[in-house]
Amino acid sequence: MGKIRHVRGICRVPGVCVGHAQDEKALTGCTVILPDGGAVCGVDVRGSSPGTREIELLKPVRHVEKIHAILLTGGSAFGLNAAGGVQQYLEEKGIGYDVSVARVPLVPAAVIFDLFVGDAAVRPDLNMGYEACVAASYTEYREGSIGVGTGATVGKIGNARSRSKGGVGTCSESLSDGLIVGILAVANSFGDVVDPKTGDIVGGNRLENGAFRDSVAFLKAHPVDPFRHPGTNTTLAVVATNARLNKEQATKVAQMAQVGISRATRPAHTMFDGDIVFALSVGEQDADVTVLGAVAADLVAEAVVRGVKPGMDGD
Repeated sequence: MGKIRHVRGICRVPGVCVGHAQDEKALTGCTVILPDGGAVCGVDVRGSSPGTREIELLKPVRHVEKIHAILLTGGSAFGLNAAGGVQQYLEEKGIGYDVSVARVPLVPAAVIFDLFVGDAAVRPDLNMGYEACVAASYTEYREGSIGVGTGATVGKIGNARSRSKGGVGTCSESLSDGLIVGILAVANSFGDVVDPKTGDIVGGNRLENGAFRDSVAFLKAHPVDPFRHPGTNTTLAVVATNARLNKEQATKVAQMAQVGISRATRPAHTMFDGDIVFALSVGEQDADVTVLGAVAADLVAEAVVRGVKPGMDGD
């Protein structure tokens, strides 16, 4: 179970609620972000092996302006079934896009691959997605092996037994005039997790002597077929802010925030990762998009590191 510290992470953003559910025996789980009243959402997909649902509707040229939840889930593509449980929960609450005969909850979702870690036959499903919603609160700030991070690992370049534990990290920053930016991320990368402040590897694949293998150095020395299991990784992040953004602006914030993954993951955005960043606008604060994106990039990097070092100082 993840460690608890007296910080609020992404839930510091007013109106943002987070819930986790997991199977600790099978080592898989999911995490839901529920914005009060829905949220304008942008997305940036940078990895080459993404697993997603309802991503297309987030493009600025699409008709729908707001979504009603974000789901991050283990189980690879199987885990997308958990979005149905989130929809069920929201429909019972009367939340969704009004199509006159029903309200359709819009739940973009993205997956990590954790099938090698626990029981590959057990994946997040409708019941687990619903359970995560029931568990959601405005004070959820646990990190590490919780929700979508339950089966997360980092450093896939070498022996599977030598991989480091990944997990969920969350952090936030308060800016001037009440503006807040919050992040929730899950680290499950092919490459190493690196602390940008020191340049040190803090999560990856360990050598027999206990030191971390440098994945980039290994790739340079073994450029042909260095990895036998493509598409089994991913770093995901959700940016939330009480700034007032349209879809174009939210998309730009997501694009800039994605830089945080490359600062904290080496290498990032590979053919074997499905790296994705969502950006949610849930408020009416005036803000400059460039400032938001720059702050979000720093915070995404911090949240990724916190995923492998839960409870670290900061926030």
